[in-house]
Amino acid sequence: MKLRTVFFMGALLACTSLYAQTTENDWQDGIKAIKSLIKTNPEQATEKADNLIKGKNKKNVDLIVSVARTYLDAGKLTDADKYLAAAQKADRKNPKVSILEGDIALERKDPGKACQLYEQAIYFDKNCSEAYLKYADVYRSANPGQAIDKLEELKSVDPQKASIVDKAEAQIYYSHNEFDKAAEAYSRFIETPAATDDDNVKYAFALFLNHQFDKSLQIAQRGLQKNSRSAVFNRLSMYNNTDLKHYDEAEKAAQAFFNASDSATFSYLDYKYFGFLLTAQKQYDKAIQAYKSALSKDSTQTALWKEISNGYEELEDYTNAISYFKKYYGTLNEEDKTPELIFGLGKLYYSMGSSLDAKTQTAQRKAAFESADSVFVIVGQKRPDSYIATMWQARSNSMLDPDVKEGLAKPYYEKVVEAILAKKDPQYNNVLVECYSYLGYYSLLKKQYAVSKGYWDKILAIDPSNAIAKKALAGIKL
Repeated sequence: MKLRTVFFMGALLACTSLYAQTTENDWQDGIKAIKSLIKTNPEQATEKADNLIKGKNKKNVDLIVSVARTYLDAGKLTDADKYLAAAQKADRKNPKVSILEGDIALERKDPGKACQLYEQAIYFDKNCSEAYLKYADVYRSANPGQAIDKLEELKSVDPQKASIVDKAEAQIYYSHNEFDKAAEAYSRFIETPAATDDDNVKYAFALFLNHQFDKSLQIAQRGLQKNSRSAVFNRLSMYNNTDLKHYDEAEKAAQAFFNASDSATFSYLDYKYFGFLLTAQKQYDKAIQAYKSALSKDSTQTALWKEISNGYEELEDYTNAISYFKKYYGTLNEEDKTPELIFGLGKLYYSMGSSLDAKTQTAQRKAAFESADSVFVIVGQKRPDSYIATMWQARSNSMLDPDVKEGLAKPYYEKVVEAILAKKDPQYNNVLVECYSYLGYYSLLKKQYAVSKGYWDKILAIDPSNAIAKKALAGIKL
């Protein structure tokens, strides 16, 4: 008798499980039917939904919440409210019901109420991870600190959710450009099943943007092992190798990125980095083209005009170097137009003048040195405590007076000597030698032999082996 009873109870349990599973499958199929009918036949959808939650299913919270969600997902908020009320009647303290009500509030653009309801779900079940995650998602933009706090709360309550929490935190930090914290959060779950290909991409970018180029490159290389034609990982390989000054590897990555990557689209930053790489390899003509391509993608990146100017300077094409420098300079705010920057323009004019032939390009050469001098005047006005601008004025005027007949550079060299002697610092001795050489030669031409001898003697006091000074002194007969 006892054996028959045990057998009967076992059979009953098996049937009950089978019945429950079949019922669940039935209502899941019903949910699918409602979802398809909402758009095509909303009346029939409502009839089916009402029939589905009749009888014993009036207390089936999972079923009722699923029905409500079907309408919520379809944007039918009034109908969602109707089934929310049915779910609340079945079990108001079920956290799934609170989450549903919060989601409806969020759909109505009421994030404050939504978060109150997510908090309510947590009150009903402190292990309700969905509520923590939804709460954090609401605040991820408006108050990321509060979102992180809620995620940390979930981690303390349920340590097994650590990888999910770390992933959510990484996404928040990444979206707020806190790449150091994002990289740290990604590192905690990147080796777990929770990590996706997109997570690996963002982790690599976070490391790159945090200047952890070696680590970023490792992630990129790992990605390329899986797919050598990955545009994003070839891009990162080019970026990181360029920053690490691994130029041969960067060039290979650039070729793969631009010529052998699937679905690659190119941004201004891609061409900018390619320009940096080519510049480092002294391929200045190609670098200039890369920078121009970058500007064609984003004309607001006006700092690239300066890179183009630098490229032309390296090619000794000073006309274009000056043109692009002025283009760049014209985009700057007044506070960014520093004396040091203006000084660079003066040196371009000086280099242009020096590159021109004194016999066949006399007028252009003179114009270049006059322009250099006028720029150095401005620098000197802005930096009256520095001798540098005056020194370059002296050099420019010396080039305007190559025979030293007019002594155009003399007052400038004398002013530099005065400034340097006041410093009482031997590190400027080379500057003094240049000044004394010009002043000694000018005095010699003017037959001011005693004055000239004094300058050459000063040079020998600084540099006893100076051949020019010795030669000059040998020719002076007092």
